[in-house]
Amino acid sequence: MNTDSNDEHDRSLPSPRDRFGERFRPNLSAEGIQARVIENEVRSLTQTLEELAATGDVPRAAALILGARRRYIAGEGKAAAYAQLLNADLSATLSNVFLADGRALSPLTVLTDVRASDVLIAFSMRRYREETIRLGRLFHEAGGQLVVITDSEDAPLAGRATVLIRVHTASASYADSSTAVAAVCHLLSTLTTASSKGARRRLSMRDHYAAELAFYGPDRDQEARS
Repeated sequence: MNTDSNDEHDRSLPSPRDRFGERFRPNLSAEGIQARVIENEVRSLTQTLEELAATGDVPRAAALILGARRRYIAGEGKAAAYAQLLNADLSATLSNVFLADGRALSPLTVLTDVRASDVLIAFSMRRYREETIRLGRLFHEAGGQLVVITDSEDAPLAGRATVLIRVHTASASYADSSTAVAAVCHLLSTLTTASSKGARRRLSMRDHYAAELAFYGPDRDQEARS
């Protein structure tokens, strides 16, 4: 099955229940399942990175994020984990990075004071949570910039995106693949940090205060060298 037909078949199985019944048969061995998953993850990751390298969408998104006054990150359900991952990396090197998780920071608070210099990075994967769609739509209508990381060019927020980053999530499992999404988070945070003038200072200050707050245990490598 070629990549296009594989993606098309994958999109025809919208729920984890549908994919479980399709992909896990009683006669499949653990070794067979493992081989299929590994092959599929390599293919999805390679396809995603090759396409992004050709389009330049990630550097454009990084430039938009770097130039923003405030950076908001949002995602619901499984996509909330992607939002937390990107937030952890970006907030280490940039100021004014906020996770719009509906608890510490609510959509209402975000939308109350949107400026054209603000950017929302929205993770929106099938089956496309309505909370993220509403937040992205209203943020865009309020004049903010929108970076959408999604699995389809036809996703609900795709048409409103200032920059659209498409990842391939087709999987040999009942769950859509997270491999390419995690790689894009890493790539996006790396490109943004590389151009940030204050990154080195912020990382140094974080190291200083992490030591003051005793966040981590002793450096075993350092002890071995001394």
